[in-house]
Amino acid sequence: MNRVFRWYVFLALLVVPLSAEEPSRYIKLFEDAYRRASTLRATFIEQYSEGGRVERVESGVAYFRRPGKMRWEYQSPEKNLFLVDGKTAWFYVPADHTVTRVPAKQSTDWRTPLALLAGEMKLSRICARVDLATDEKQDKDGDVVLSCPLKGSETAADPASKNGAPHAKRDLLLLEVAQDTNQLVRIVLREAGGIEIEFKFKDWQFDPPVPDSFFRFEVPLGVAIVNSELPSESKSLN
Repeated sequence: MNRVFRWYVFLALLVVPLSAEEPSRYIKLFEDAYRRASTLRATFIEQYSEGGRVERVESGVAYFRRPGKMRWEYQSPEKNLFLVDGKTAWFYVPADHTVTRVPAKQSTDWRTPLALLAGEMKLSRICARVDLATDEKQDKDGDVVLSCPLKGSETAADPASKNGAPHAKRDLLLLEVAQDTNQLVRIVLREAGGIEIEFKFKDWQFDPPVPDSFFRFEVPLGVAIVNSELPSESKSLN
């Protein structure tokens, strides 16, 4: 191998596209960053879009606690609460004087996959596979975007694949992770029908002092309990 050819090989190795890298090291760094914490806290902005049009923007504070508990306090534009106590998921709208409850394992609510932050913190628990989404625009240059087709979210079958076997579409979860801190910056959930739900997180706190009672829902006086599936994002829009 002549010297010039060896130099070109060296340059080629320097510019190997990110898509050629294995996502496993990014997955490990991300999982390790959250696995050590018993409780978590972050502020969030949520954006719900349908057909490419933004329909709703909300913000608030989210809390997570092992094992499998989380609390989403929506503060703007109106107050409501989504809480998972480990067994039951609750959705409370103070203005409606109603609370919906459903066994957490039966919930199809779009926030449920994020319970992994308060669990074993393994993406393999919710992802059919994990790839590097190199075609996705990052919120911040240098961040890593992971693509996670969700398990159990198959929809109508796509046209037949090249080998003639039909395959199903899955809801797709994208996770943007800051490469310097390995913290979750943004997630995007893409569902069938052009529905997209995006969360942006900031101000992560690890092991903040949060009492366990914070993850228990006490039904206020005069509030009706509805035993049903949680409303989908589109149904919850007013």
